[in-house]
Amino acid sequence: MRWRMRIDFVADALLLTTLSRLRKKHLLRNESFNNHLIQSPVSRSALVLPRHIQAHGGAVCNRQQSTRRAASPQTIFALKELLGDRLSTARSVLEQHGTDESYHDVAPPDAVAFVESTEEVVEVIKICAANRTPIIPFGAGTSIEGHISAVAGGVSIDLSGMNGILKLDRQSMSVKVEAGVTREQLNADLRATGLMFPVDPGANATIGGMVATNASGTTTVKYGNMKTNVLSLTAVMADGRIIKTGSKARKSSAGYDLTRLLIGAEGTLAIVTEVELRLSGVPEAEKAMICSFDTMKDAIDTCTTVMQVGVPVARMEMMDENVVAAANKYSNQNNPLRPSLIIEHHGSESELEQQSNAVREIARNFGAMGIEVASTVEDRKRLWNGRHSVWHAVLS
Repeated sequence: MRWRMRIDFVADALLLTTLSRLRKKHLLRNESFNNHLIQSPVSRSALVLPRHIQAHGGAVCNRQQSTRRAASPQTIFALKELLGDRLSTARSVLEQHGTDESYHDVAPPDAVAFVESTEEVVEVIKICAANRTPIIPFGAGTSIEGHISAVAGGVSIDLSGMNGILKLDRQSMSVKVEAGVTREQLNADLRATGLMFPVDPGANATIGGMVATNASGTTTVKYGNMKTNVLSLTAVMADGRIIKTGSKARKSSAGYDLTRLLIGAEGTLAIVTEVELRLSGVPEAEKAMICSFDTMKDAIDTCTTVMQVGVPVARMEMMDENVVAAANKYSNQNNPLRPSLIIEHHGSESELEQQSNAVREIARNFGAMGIEVASTVEDRKRLWNGRHSVWHAVLS
């Protein structure tokens, strides 16, 4: 049975470390693997041109391609004429835009274009396409997949300057933002409205990059991922055309669903510059708990039963004992070193009491060794800070 839920086995982070070692030994460098390693969206920030767009003047490459397609002097000159001081070739800036949080080696671009509008993105793309120069969009640099690596050289398009909140519609509970707006910035600006943007991937990613990767997070079980929460997009195609997709209607049969096509396309179709998002109301109250078990099977059975009987949950995350140990050490916490399930509820005070009691009963039926409730803001922050620190904890 397919559950509409997200159980994030953060122990998978350990696999990334193993893959890193394998990569260094060249055990993963085979043709079928390389076919997937095409330059893609940057750091949860935007989209990049695919291999097939070379026919239209764009240029991307396989990670194993030995020759660079460095930006020509003509390209640099034209971009300098367009952007002035907002085009940088400084070494420190280039290295910053070729470095993310993944295990990949630094692969800096030849130049960085700091754009401030959709129209500037259009002009940069046209200049690069005319000279067959690769483009690598950049947002917050939080990628752990190597998306920002300029393995073929080219121009990094930094969208962080496009950080405006364009329109807030409280009645329809929607907001239109530029691609460089970060998740935390958006929620800080929304705080006084009683509304929030609920998708939480952990990192303070840009909205454009979250679109590019169809980001999800700890709240997906209740609020959904980016495909659930994006209403419309403005994007720039490989030939410089601007397209607008979607509407506020929940159901439309008027042509292809281009919005969903672009979300999660990981840089194969267009550069997203503006996003209209669906918002949610800030819950009246929140309560979280961590349940520890003797085995992973007990934790999994608890999780599936909670979903099967329909107990509303806002977050549900699982960690094995190894990850709990790493998170404890990194975040200076003392959670029991057992397979653990973190569950959070959103709603009214009376609803939270009923929901948390139901979860506690289910957990005890599957042999929960300990249940710790975090009802205060500080306790919840501590609990989730430990969970969000897992990536860095495993690598430390």
